[in-house]
Amino acid sequence: MKPPADRFRFHPYQRPAAGWGALRSVAHAWRDSKQPFKNLRAMLQTNQHGGFDCPSCAWGEAPGEGRIRFCENGAKAVNWEATGRAVDAAFFRQNSIKQLLKHDDYWLEYQGRLTEPMYFDGSGDHYRPIGWDEAFGIIAGHLNGLASPHQAAFYTSGRASNEAAFLYQLFARLYGTNNLPDCSNMCHEASGVALQQSIGTGKGTVTYEDFAHADAIFVIGQNPGTNHPRMLEPLREAVERGAQVVVLNPLRERGLERFQSPQDPLQMLTDGDSAMNTAFFRPALGGDMAAIRGIAKFLFQWQREAESEGAAGPLDLAFIADHSAGFEEYRAAVDATSWGHILAQSGLQRHELERAAHIFSRSDRVIFCWAMGITQHRHSVPTIQEFANLQLLRGQIGRPGAGLCPVRGHSNVQGDRTMGIADRPPPALLDALEQRFGFSCPREDGVNVVQTIEAMEQGKIKVFVGLGGNFAQATPDSPRTHRGLQSCQLTVQISTKLNRSHLVTGSKALILPCLGRTDIDRQATGPQAVTVEDSFSMVHASFGQLQPLSSQMRSEPAIIAGIAAATLGSDTVDWLSLIEDYGKIRDLIADVIPGFGDFNRKLEQPGGFYLQNPAAQRRWNTDVGKAKFISHRLPDSLLNEGVRHRARKPDLVLQTLRSHDQFNTTVYSLNDRYRGVRGERHVLFANLEDIHRLGFEDRQKVDVVSLWDDEIERRVQGFTLIAFDIPEGQAAAYYPEANPLVPLESYGIGSFTPTSKFIAVRLEQSTAPERIV
Repeated sequence: MKPPADRFRFHPYQRPAAGWGALRSVAHAWRDSKQPFKNLRAMLQTNQHGGFDCPSCAWGEAPGEGRIRFCENGAKAVNWEATGRAVDAAFFRQNSIKQLLKHDDYWLEYQGRLTEPMYFDGSGDHYRPIGWDEAFGIIAGHLNGLASPHQAAFYTSGRASNEAAFLYQLFARLYGTNNLPDCSNMCHEASGVALQQSIGTGKGTVTYEDFAHADAIFVIGQNPGTNHPRMLEPLREAVERGAQVVVLNPLRERGLERFQSPQDPLQMLTDGDSAMNTAFFRPALGGDMAAIRGIAKFLFQWQREAESEGAAGPLDLAFIADHSAGFEEYRAAVDATSWGHILAQSGLQRHELERAAHIFSRSDRVIFCWAMGITQHRHSVPTIQEFANLQLLRGQIGRPGAGLCPVRGHSNVQGDRTMGIADRPPPALLDALEQRFGFSCPREDGVNVVQTIEAMEQGKIKVFVGLGGNFAQATPDSPRTHRGLQSCQLTVQISTKLNRSHLVTGSKALILPCLGRTDIDRQATGPQAVTVEDSFSMVHASFGQLQPLSSQMRSEPAIIAGIAAATLGSDTVDWLSLIEDYGKIRDLIADVIPGFGDFNRKLEQPGGFYLQNPAAQRRWNTDVGKAKFISHRLPDSLLNEGVRHRARKPDLVLQTLRSHDQFNTTVYSLNDRYRGVRGERHVLFANLEDIHRLGFEDRQKVDVVSLWDDEIERRVQGFTLIAFDIPEGQAAAYYPEANPLVPLESYGIGSFTPTSKFIAVRLEQSTAPERIV
């Protein structure tokens, strides 16, 4: 089946975010699902008590919110998952792997839901149907035949439920490895590393309610209008009640400028809209740490001036004395940083930083929000620790209406980590598992995503199991990732829909079709709920609402239990009995994971329950028992050493980003409404001055070549240049199309997160044949 086609067009979008444009887009997705009336009823149960949790982003819910609790992209996610189209045995008989590889990612997922287990045995070029028990036996045979458990890797997508994630990590550790790479390695790993060191917890410290009490909200390196549109409403409300909303972002994204609320009847009837910020600053890519250092420099200056006059300055000296360590060292680091360095690296003017500092210093309650525009840089961990340092200067952690808020992506990526999905697990988790289950946990560090790819390249990983996601496309250095997967003896993908990871296979491969968030999960004791944790540490239940498309689809917990029972037997854990009633799994979670005592009863509360955040209560679980000012020098250069060693300077610095019709690697259409692109994804946004400086013209096709100090050519072909409102020296392109440009060795210090927001590139005349779109 072919998805709807459209010719490439570019026309700047003039309307506000959301509003009528969003309603039209939702209506199209609803009709295209092939079961619109069933899906409409399901959509009305999205994020409702007794309904299902949105399979899209991890943004939380406002208590007492109105009937409609989904946004445009949430509705697309529901309709995309709850399609009436099926990918079955007949589909794979008609389509070889080689034929399917010719199609783009949008086409592949558009074909529909995977409905029965499929097996590629290494001969021929087609998947064939296989029974569940036979599939589990094949996996068990490969795993038990390995020389070491460390020759297997167990990848997790942030879509997996708490119940699935807990069983998955328990299985991996009983099997004998901490090789648990997950999607957070590629997005917010830097946030967890930085905050754990600074404040003793890797999670954000704010709740949804804090946004209603904030005097200022700083939104940094984030595009909520596309990536978590439900965030637009509290930002709009903040501006309307007189709070400051300060944006630091290179691109003037539509959701950061104007918003039309679909749930505001007056605004919809009058075609009105709301301003979304009170100040907008456009730093250089990677210049956010320097910008925040500039704000801190002003605070210290004003503190000295106030003290010289016998007045109170902007710093909360009592909080600093009682709750922090490292203050003097940080003050010395700020004093030693020159304004020349700050201004050159931040890309901002001194008066802009002064204005931001005034807003910050005059606001009693400040929230700092950030997303992947911050975390996917080489210096992401120091940058986030600079956010924490600034908040500590004024006691803005552990105060209502204030705090730190990493806005995470997939709907349960935070919960997966809480459940123990971690390649470097905390010793307390391993101790608790050993005490509860009576086995010795592996204590060696496992491999993260980057290390998994390297290990596959070296032949050290021979079996790859993917619990959701699209590993082949989500990861950096795509050709190398593909070769790594192809070097495996067996690749296993637990999935809802067809994607490229099913086609870039090991010597043998299995596709195991699982239930999605929208599907009714019926087990021996009846329909089951799963649970998720949002960005605000709220845990709540999710009940599927739609009959599964096929009786052969199984839930993620059931698939994991089947693999575990076949591989390990049931002496230590009675895997299959746990699937009869997920309440049994939650009882095990309550025994092992802090904060989940009386788990099943707590779920009965509308809205779920809050996992207490110690830092929000000013309890600091750091090595010194206090919040820590962690001092860093500003980088000498934002360019990675692997680029600086090259003789030629980059033409541009590229960031990858999502289109508006996209969530992670899932592409809902070839359109990007807010950026004015229709019918194409192979585009390169650049400043017109840069386009002309480099000898090209607007709408000309170019090849983009990544600069790195090795012998590998990283090139993407046939990208159409689009003159765009983007700062000079910068460029932007969609992922996963631009992922081949990200060197595997280019990752964040301390986080191993690929530097997808800072890629040094040059442009060349296109060598690609004309592409038909």
